[in-house]
Order: sequence, then structure tokens, then C-alpha cells
Amino acid sequence: MTSSNWQPIASQKMLKARADLLRQIREYMSAQGVLEVETPVFVNAAVSEPNIDSFETTFQHPGEPDKQNFYLHTSPEYAMKRLLASGSGPIYQICHVFRNDEAGKLHNPEFTMLEWYRPGYDHHQLMDELDKLLISLSLKPAIKTTYAGVFKEKTGINPHIAELTELQKIAADNGLTSNIDDRATLLDFIFSHCISDHLGHESPVIIYDYPACQAALARITDTKPQVAERFELFINGMEIANGFHELCDADKQKQRFIQDNLKRKQSGKCEIGMDQCFLDALDHGLPDCAGVAVGVDRLLMAMYDCKNIHDVIAFPIDRA
Repeated sequence: MTSSNWQPIASQKMLKARADLLRQIREYMSAQGVLEVETPVFVNAAVSEPNIDSFETTFQHPGEPDKQNFYLHTSPEYAMKRLLASGSGPIYQICHVFRNDEAGKLHNPEFTMLEWYRPGYDHHQLMDELDKLLISLSLKPAIKTTYAGVFKEKTGINPHIAELTELQKIAADNGLTSNIDDRATLLDFIFSHCISDHLGHESPVIIYDYPACQAALARITDTKPQVAERFELFINGMEIANGFHELCDADKQKQRFIQDNLKRKQSGKCEIGMDQCFLDALDHGLPDCAGVAVGVDRLLMAMYDCKNIHDVIAFPIDRA
């Protein structure tokens, strides 16, 4: 019996638009002197970030009795930083990445990511380069604003110094029913329910200087209040890109891995082993750099005003 789902969902016009977008990205990077690289999709360590789940599999070495655990990468970040530490210079990659437990109008468990790194750049310089890429794709110039500024505009409070009880009240007023006392989780809930939908409808918007508790792999300033040197791009209410002035200190990175695993344990998730090759690269010496990951599928959605990620993917999860 023939399946009715053999045909692609994305139209021929959209498939050509995707090919054209990838061509334009590569032409831009080549003109800027950024080297295209490839790193393994199949990796021996998963990311520890509490909100990201990896696909896990095993590999049977010929002639050996034990199987080895591997993961489909959620980002090429760790491997690309190993290249940076080895002296690669500015690099980029366009690849498929995989995230478990993510599906919906804006999510497909397999999606396309553009990730690039600039040694010698901070997050402000990379924001400017991201903006230049958008302009080269015929999008409007981005509006840049701080996380604190947009958060205060929509909620009336400063997210960097607000009391936990203030954040809990705003979250509860916007539908949060759980009793959460984690600052990062509350801020993320409020941002997603009160702010992000309003961003980037007239022009792309870049939000920068995130709360320190949401630093991920970004540097944290010594200022008071401390902020994370991190930015995100929004178009049509969608998060399109996430960038950092990268953390280069191996000891601080280890501590963040430990904190991530504590949060995973508290939420009932399994702990994740540290990527020792990545930590060794940091210990060897990662150059001062900034990096950004761009969701290519969502960027294509924004460029053609699509409402569902399935419209820009030939074979999404329900037709894989």
C-alpha cells in the first residue's frame, strides 16, 4: 500500500528560496574571510543545559564487547571551539542539529543551524556583523536594545534587581501555576509570555545584556548589577539567533556544567557528563571571541512570512 505522506510539505518555490538563502550566506561569509568548516554530528558528549534534551544512541566498536554512548549534537559549538583553540581563525558552519522533545509550529527536532565565531570580537561587534548579514539578505537594519530596557517597558520592573517575589507575581498573573523559585526560569517564562511576541514586527530586534543567571556560555561582567554578554535576535516574535561574548575560562566552564547538572537533577532529568575534549581546548587557550547560532529555518520563515516551520522544511518529523 502506497503512503499518502511521501511528498514534501515545502513547496518547490520554498525549496528554491532555501537554496538561495544558503548560497547567500556562504557568499557573505566568503567575502568576509570566514572559513566554512565541518564537525561531527555524532558526538561523545551531550550539552548539559537544563532546557535542552539530546538524542542518544550507541556505537559498537568491531571486536569489542561493550557499546559506547554517543549523541546527535544539539549545536556544533563545542567542536568549533576546539578548532578555534587550535588556531583556525574565524569560522562558520551550516549543519543539521537535533533536539529531543521539541516539536510544534516553531520547532522541528531536526533543524538547520548557521553558527559562526569571530576571534577578537565582543558581542557588540558580532551583533553588528549579524545585522550586516541581515541587510545583505534584504531585511531591514536591526534595532538594538537592552534586555533590561524592553523588560521594564513591558512589566515595569528591572529584571536585574527585582525581588524573586516580584517575578513570581508577574509570572502568576500571566498563567504560571507552578510554585517556582528559580530566577532564570521565572525570567524566561515572563519574557516568553509578555515580551517576545511583540518583538521584531516592524524591523528585526536584537536584545542584549541578559541577566547573569541566563548566561549559558557567555561571559559575565564585573559591573553591578552583573549582566551576561549575550544577545538574541527576534523577527516577527520569533527568536532567530542566540550569541555570546564567549566564556574562555575552563574552571568557570566546569562550574557552569556542575550548576547545570544540579538543575537537571532537581527537575528529574539525568545528569550529563562533561565534554573533556572541550574543557581541554579551553584549558589550552580559547582566543577571546564572540559566537552566534542562527536558526536557518526560522530565518527563512521570517523572510517569507511563514507561520509554521513545516512550510520551509521538505520533510519535517511527521514525514521523515
